[in-house]
Amino acid sequence: MPRTRLIRRRVRRALLALLAATALLLGAGLATAGPAAAAPSPSPDEGGTKQLRAALDAAARGHIEAKNRLDNSKRRQAALTGQLKQLDVRLVELTAQVGEVAAQSYRVGRLTAVSMLLASSSPNAFVKRAAELDVMAQRDSKRLRDLNEAKTEATQTKLALDAEVREQQKQLAVLARKKRDAEVALAKVSSGSGAGFGGGSASAKPAPRNPDGSWPSESCSVNDPTPADGCITPRTLHMLQQAQAAGYKRYVSCHRSGGDGEHPKGRACDFAAATSGFKDVSATGGDKAYGDRLATWAKNNANRLGIMYVIWYRQIWMPNTGWRSYSGGGSPAADHTNHVHISMY
Repeated sequence: MPRTRLIRRRVRRALLALLAATALLLGAGLATAGPAAAAPSPSPDEGGTKQLRAALDAAARGHIEAKNRLDNSKRRQAALTGQLKQLDVRLVELTAQVGEVAAQSYRVGRLTAVSMLLASSSPNAFVKRAAELDVMAQRDSKRLRDLNEAKTEATQTKLALDAEVREQQKQLAVLARKKRDAEVALAKVSSGSGAGFGGGSASAKPAPRNPDGSWPSESCSVNDPTPADGCITPRTLHMLQQAQAAGYKRYVSCHRSGGDGEHPKGRACDFAAATSGFKDVSATGGDKAYGDRLATWAKNNANRLGIMYVIWYRQIWMPNTGWRSYSGGGSPAADHTNHVHISMY
């Protein structure tokens, strides 16, 4: 019997040692896996409704497009204004030249071909005066033609300037309308203006634009490098890379299959506030400060990167409303108190 008990104790110790080693190995595996392996995604709807997200998308998209048209019109107006100033200077010069011709004709009488040729004293003088007559006629004709062309160009430039003023008034009206649309949509989830957040720089490298300054139309065509494992647009990838280059390297997830909004289209990313991924609790302390800086960075670089709106910690930023309060339903995911949501144009 004593020998049997000894064998049992040895077997028990061996089993305990085996279990301890297994637990240690499992723990090391989880540690090396990092937050990407264990971090869950936020709620698929992330608060709000499909209608709200569609309204916010339309209001932000309309604002960005109208703002681009307005900026283009202002650039054209500036160029036309400079052109008109140059034309005014040329008109003064040409008018003075034509005035000299008129004054000379008044003083000595109108020079005609007959009068010049009759005054010739010899065949050589006749040929010389004939040549002079041709040169003077060409010179005076060119001055008058240049003057008339400059007047016509100045008139057309003034008409173009008037057209640009009307275009700007039109786009300002569109901007005002899109702002009202955004405010109407936000009224369902917002109780008023928000205070915004501190930190964040404005140093992102601009995303590529069309020659006229507008944003290229993009599809979900490049690989999503985040654990979401799907596709995103090239502009979304650029934003993600710029955010990481700025130091925002905690867990992030972009593409999401199913549902609505920008995630399935590859036009949105969720940046976790916590170092370990998406936690079902509101961020505090250093995690909250990290989210504050990231949200402000996104707002400051929105025009460079093509960002439509940013949602973080019960606030939403849109280019036509600024920071507004936001209530998505009460949970950390819906209220965006555990992650920063960035939607792209």
